[in-house]
Amino acid sequence: QVQLLESGGGLVQAGGSLRLSCAASERTFSNYAMGWFRQAPGKEREFVAHISRSGGSTDYADSVKGRFTISRENTKNTVYLQMNSLQPEDTAVYYCAATSAWWPLRSTSSYGYWGQGTQVTVSS
Repeated sequence: QVQLLESGGGLVQAGGSLRLSCAASERTFSNYAMGWFRQAPGKEREFVAHISRSGGSTDYADSVKGRFTISRENTKNTVYLQMNSLQPEDTAVYYCAATSAWWPLRSTSSYGYWGQGTQVTVSS
């Protein structure tokens, strides 16, 4: 079982930045691809970014490309999401997720382990 714990959410003004962290309990953290997803009120959970096991490959939703950066430190069992130039439409609960699958990594159904989520609120 992989347990995931997100942190770093909060309230920020438009144009500001936040860095989310997700700590994993699993010692074989490097065996899992990791993803970040978000869910706004009344909307479905959507893909934000994912990163390969080694960290050498990343992928982003078009809505965050160029503003968000996903990274990981396998020695610390942690994945990060650096969010810059935040906009009110980025307001959501952000979830990290882990998967042993190889594809499709943009799909929520590929991920078997989820954190409890952290709230990000961007004011205009």
